[in-house]
Parts: sequence; structure tokens; C-alpha cells
Amino acid sequence: MPNHTANRANLQFSQQNLTKSGDWHGDCAKLDDFDKQVEACGVFGIYAPGEDVAKLTYFGLYALQHRGQESAGIATFDGEQLHLYKDVGLVSQVFNESIFKDLPGSIAIGHTRYSTTGSNNQANAQPVVVYSHLFPLAVSHNGNLVNTLQLRDELLKNNCNLVTTSDSEMIALAIAEEINAGADCLQASIKAFHRCQGAFSLVIGTPVGVMGVRDPNGIRPLVIGTLGNHPVRYVLASETCALDIIGAKYLRDVQPGELVWITEEGLASYFWSQKSQRKLCIFEMIYFSRPDSIMHNESLYSYRLRLGQRLAKESPADADIVIGVPDSGIPAAIGFSQFSGIRYTEGLIKNRYVGRTFIEPTQSMRELGIRMKLNSLKDMLFGKRVVIVDDSIVRGTTSQKLVKLLRQTGVVEVHMRISSPPVTYPCFYGIDTDSQDQLIAATKSVEEISKQIEVDSLSYLSYQGMLEETREHKASFCSACFTGDYPVPVAEPLKRSKLTLENLAKTKTYTTGTLSEHFGVSLIRT
Repeated sequence: MPNHTANRANLQFSQQNLTKSGDWHGDCAKLDDFDKQVEACGVFGIYAPGEDVAKLTYFGLYALQHRGQESAGIATFDGEQLHLYKDVGLVSQVFNESIFKDLPGSIAIGHTRYSTTGSNNQANAQPVVVYSHLFPLAVSHNGNLVNTLQLRDELLKNNCNLVTTSDSEMIALAIAEEINAGADCLQASIKAFHRCQGAFSLVIGTPVGVMGVRDPNGIRPLVIGTLGNHPVRYVLASETCALDIIGAKYLRDVQPGELVWITEEGLASYFWSQKSQRKLCIFEMIYFSRPDSIMHNESLYSYRLRLGQRLAKESPADADIVIGVPDSGIPAAIGFSQFSGIRYTEGLIKNRYVGRTFIEPTQSMRELGIRMKLNSLKDMLFGKRVVIVDDSIVRGTTSQKLVKLLRQTGVVEVHMRISSPPVTYPCFYGIDTDSQDQLIAATKSVEEISKQIEVDSLSYLSYQGMLEETREHKASFCSACFTGDYPVPVAEPLKRSKLTLENLAKTKTYTTGTLSEHFGVSLIRT
């Protein structure tokens, strides 16, 4: 059995540096009740001997920051030694130059997180690290499992030591279990993936290589890039924008049900699932992914522009100007303007430097809410009839505040247009909508929503229009948040709360000791 004493000491040293910030108590986006579905995570992996892989991973995560702002982490492999650093906060807050000196190696994986299973704390930050009896594993996960309770019970029966309340740890433990039962790394991973149900795009680091994996439906994206002209320098990332930032070239997507294994021998592909059927989350195209990322051989900006054009065709408005809600509503607003002939202008300015804060606002400041993020251009809006375009309405809170802000600015008419259909069902595959009663369109008609948010008119893009503008086969997308047609069945306990594992932890003991051994698996408490 390999001796991991040295790298375990290194891991303990890294974690001593993780205590500086504790849990975040304030979040401007949450204080504002920002009316968006929130994505789960961004993942990144790289195999590049001779390169500063930790720093390249940092920049990759920086490009993926929009996918999650709660925590960030990087794990590197230098031979058999694993080095880990992760903490709560933005990528730029977690890392600095001195940290990269302690993250050597030719293999790295990274993660930036928004919590959808398990709360936001240091223990749930990723990458998740576990030990098999052969070698350590580091796992970064984007998505949500829907069989967490079943998998958790299986692991506990086998005396696995659960440190976190995240489904991502369970994936890592399942792989380690299979290795300890005698399978090699590839076989063990495939066996473990068959035990997982739901959405999982994974980047997995080992001492000899990096894996990229997607679930059989490919609900969350994962792409492959090449770095330079070297034949065995590969990059894995949630989106192509993370390839662009480090000068990597997009090669292709990891396919649903595919495992790619990158080692010194190059890239090998294995289709581990025989039941693959592509169901990419349609909200990746509408909102989650960056507009400069490429899907279906075009930028998502182009798709969102077409959504706006289709919206203007389906739901015209008599107005003076068109504005978009920054940043995600702007491409559709421009498209609406192009088709309608109504002049587009900026009307709302976003404070892009608002992040997380420990400072609790007063009640009167809370009531101002939205102005922490957005402010209006009074001279552009005063006395105007305005079409305001956004990508979605989820709970309705921010839309109502936006309309109030526009009225206070002197807008005489507000016509809201939404470049997606009404969201009527929660997502369980990696989006932060907890229950159906939180969704305004699930309990109110369009007319009732219009009255509640106090607009002069409200229209949504049609479901058919949204799918037709993808120019792809309609059946290749998951649109369960609009239809309730879930591609992977969801158990009732999971439907009730994303913090199910926290609730279970209150009634059953989780062992949290550092580096304690159970079934040959060591876990690190961060």
C-alpha cells in the first residue's frame, strides 16, 4: 500500500489556512432576493506536464465564477502527493500568489460552488478528497444526485465516514469503495457511476490522470480542450469560456454517459452507460452559461438574441425604448429591439463589484434591496414608455422591485417581456429552487403576476418558441422546470428540501475526525 503520510500532512497544513473566513453570514444576492434560478457549480481539470497547472486552474475557475460564488478550491497531484487548498469565498478571495507555491504538480482539478445539496460551509467546499487503499482521489461535481438518501444509507452500512452533507462526497466515497473491493480506478469509477442517479458532470483527479464524466442525460455541460500543440495536454471545463481564458482550444463536448480518461498516453473514451439520452438543461442556454460560451457551434449570445427576436414577434409592445435587466437580459433585449424597431438603450446599471459581505444591512437598507445591485439612468428613462426584458421570473420579488425602481425614476409605462416560459416546477438537478410554492408562476396566472409586480403588461416567450430557436432537436433538452417532465425520477423526500442531509445529520451521528480511517477510506475535514 502506498505511503500517503507526506501528502496527508500537506493536506492538514493547507486546511489550517482555511479557518480565516468561517461561514458567510451575508450575501448581497440573497439579501436582494434576486429573482433568478441559481446554478450549482463550475468544474475544471487539467493534465499538463511542465505547466503551472494550479495557476491555470485558478484562471479557469475565475472564468466560471458566474456558476457559483460560495466557495472555491484546487487540488493538484505531484506524483503520488496530493495538495489541496479550498475555502469559502470568491475565487479571487480564496487564492493568492503564495498559495500556488504549495500546489505543485502536473495534474489539477478545481471547483467553484453554489450550494444546492448541503449548506454553504467549509466542510462542503470542493474538491472533495477521499483515500482508497491505493491512492487519493479528488472530485469536483456539478449537478445534483436524486438518490442521495439511498446512496448515503449504502455508504453508512459499509462504515464509510461521511464528513460533509454534500452528495458530491458520496460519489467520491462510492468510487473509493469499489477500488477497495478490488477494482482498478476505471472499473471502480464506472461501477460507482451506476450507483448514482441524477445530474453529475464530474472532473476527477488521481495521481496518474484526470477523468471527465457526464451522467447518461448530460444534464450539466462539460467540454474538452487542448492546450498548445502538445498531444497530451488536455483541459476539462464546464464551459468553453474557461478554455478561452487560458488559451486552450475547444475540442468537443464530453458526451452524455461518457467517461474520458486523460493520462500520459493521451485521451481515451469510454461510454459507461448504454442508456444515454441527451437532456441538456435548457436554462444553461437561456441564462446559466456565459454568453460567450459556445454550444451547438455558436455563442449563447446568438441564441439569446434570437429569443428576444422571437419574443418581439410573439408579444409586441407599443413603447418608446427597450431596456434589458443586466447582464442576462441584455442579449434578448437587443433582439427584441432589432425585431420590433423600438430603440434599445441602457436603462439599468449593474454594480459588478457587489459580492459577499459580513455587514448586515439595516431594515431600511433591506427595503432598498435591489439598489445594491442595480440603479437606474434617470435621464434616459424619465417620461418614457419602457419595455424591460429579462430572461426569467422565478419568485417575482426582484421583478416587483425593478418595476418600483422604474416608476420612481419617472417611467410612465412598464411592459415586461420574459425570454423564457413561466417557471412552474422546481429543479432537482443542480438549480436552487427548493419547492414549487416558491415559484410565482406555479400559483398565479400571467394576469395575476402582472398585477402583483405592477406592470402595464407582461408576456412570456412560448415554450415552442424557446425550443425552436435552439435549432436542435426538441427532445434533447431537459425543460422540467416548465413542464414537470423530469428525465430522472425524483423521490418525495428530496423534493421537500435541499438540506435533507443536514436534517438527517441532526438525528444520526456524522464522524468528523480528521483523517480517521473507515473501510480503508480517509476523509479530510476542512
